[in-house]
Amino acid sequence: MKKLLELITKEFESAFERCGYDAKLGKVGISNRPDLCQYQCNGAMAGAKLYHKAPIMIANDVVEAVGENSMFSYVEAVKPGFININLNGGFLAEYLNQMKSSEKLGTENDKPETIVVDYGGANVAKPLHVGHLRPAIIGESVKRIKKYMGNQVIGDVHLGDWGLQIGLIIMELKERKPELVYFDENYTGNYPSEPPFTIDEFAEIYPAANVKAKNDETFKAKAQEATVKFQNGYPPYKAIWKHIMTVSGEDLKKNYGNLNVHFELWKGESDAKPYIPELFEILENKGLVHESQGALVVDIAKEEDKKELPPCIVRKADGADLYATSDLGTILQRQKDYAPDEIIYLADKRQELHFTQVFRVARRAGLVNPQTRLIHIGFGTVNGEDGKPFKTRDGGVMQLDALVSEINGAVYDKMMENRTMEPEEVEKVSKIIGLAALKYGDLSNQAAKDYIFDIDKFTSFEGNTGPYILYTIVRIKSIIDKYKEQGNSTENLLITDTENEEQLQLMIEIAKANEVIENAAKELAPHKICSYIYDLSNAFNRFYHGTKILVEEDEVKKKGYIALIDMTKTVLETGIHLLGFEAPDRM
Repeated sequence: MKKLLELITKEFESAFERCGYDAKLGKVGISNRPDLCQYQCNGAMAGAKLYHKAPIMIANDVVEAVGENSMFSYVEAVKPGFININLNGGFLAEYLNQMKSSEKLGTENDKPETIVVDYGGANVAKPLHVGHLRPAIIGESVKRIKKYMGNQVIGDVHLGDWGLQIGLIIMELKERKPELVYFDENYTGNYPSEPPFTIDEFAEIYPAANVKAKNDETFKAKAQEATVKFQNGYPPYKAIWKHIMTVSGEDLKKNYGNLNVHFELWKGESDAKPYIPELFEILENKGLVHESQGALVVDIAKEEDKKELPPCIVRKADGADLYATSDLGTILQRQKDYAPDEIIYLADKRQELHFTQVFRVARRAGLVNPQTRLIHIGFGTVNGEDGKPFKTRDGGVMQLDALVSEINGAVYDKMMENRTMEPEEVEKVSKIIGLAALKYGDLSNQAAKDYIFDIDKFTSFEGNTGPYILYTIVRIKSIIDKYKEQGNSTENLLITDTENEEQLQLMIEIAKANEVIENAAKELAPHKICSYIYDLSNAFNRFYHGTKILVEEDEVKKKGYIALIDMTKTVLETGIHLLGFEAPDRM
């Protein structure tokens, strides 16, 4: 269905045209002076230069052309040439009822696409830490928004499972358990199906090996050698790798699940390996790859570049592949498997050069269709109050499960201060609210910006926070439940006309939902959803405090109120779903 601003603009474009002016001057926007009007058209100001006519004269012409129109309650030209516009409550009610009966709030997508979102990027064997927070939750939200718009969306965790960390684990395991058959060169039998380490042991092995490699060059060299042997298919090391993938995969799925982040694909760098020979064949056949200081590189620079861009190294002098090699092989794989219209990558904004190189090589080599969009969403860092990357109190890297536990604990403590539920229920609900606090606190910031992780602010039940949004939803649920307890039904209720200013403002806010969601999908911007549902929550709470809903004696009005707040709940629940969290039944 058409968006509200489109409908209003269409009326004014027609009015400008009937007056002999360019229809493009009729564009309408939200008023920057809500105390004066709801919407505003400034086309007469621009028209003054085109038609050598006073802007107020043009504005008066247009207002007269609009005339008596059921869409508007108020249209007025004011000096020097602005047109102030207020909508009719009956028209708004009709529009909202149409939204309510439309699929997905009247959002439209005339051309559904196939989209791959690459947004995990965790390395196997390493526990998730605070640095993994942003790609996981921004990517999950982008995926949900794109899917809501009717696209086929495939989320890929794209694990780092082919690098030095595998060799480090192998060598550490060898030193701890040299008797294992994997290290017996004379062993010819089948390798065990059970991992040679427990999850607790596994959690210790990599950190220990990593520290050892920094202080022991001999150990590091052995780990590098083990990595090469594993990558070349050495059977016992490949068997250990499979155990690493099993144990690490289970742990990663649990931790991502705690964030309500779910992937359609659990692929990694290793899955690109079979495509690397074909990749080099394509690069060589097209004459794109050449040797530079022993390495193989592809030039990516263009004449119009404003800064010098180095070539993309696709193979090191020692014959080893790089992240760029793996990413290009993965693009080739995705093209073959899905022929995507768009591939979106979530990665630190400091990797901008890497993705510029990879995307340009992919296009030069024809690894994707010419119209396929390759997009890197570069995100900023999560910082502490000192403005530096967030750390634990003793200065270490904050593990993600510890961060989640800390924010859940903060919510639990606040809820226990004004306890209305049993501790067991408080604990359960605090986890739901804690996830909302965590995700909303992150997503309400533009992805590219760094932000301060402030637990007190994020867990507040007031202001622009996740708990405030949830509290608004729970408040609406409570009103509707009480309405039903009175023997009423919410089925087939219609939003009605009003002269209540708070209700009118709430109606206007709800009517923005479809446009906001479409814009968020187009711009890959979850923060726009956050901003919108915060404004909508504020509009509802002003209406709630200024209107006696359940004790309204006029049944028609009461039903209209209930229909309105029920739709408010629907829009808010849609918003938080797109952000990746949910609301409890009570708080």
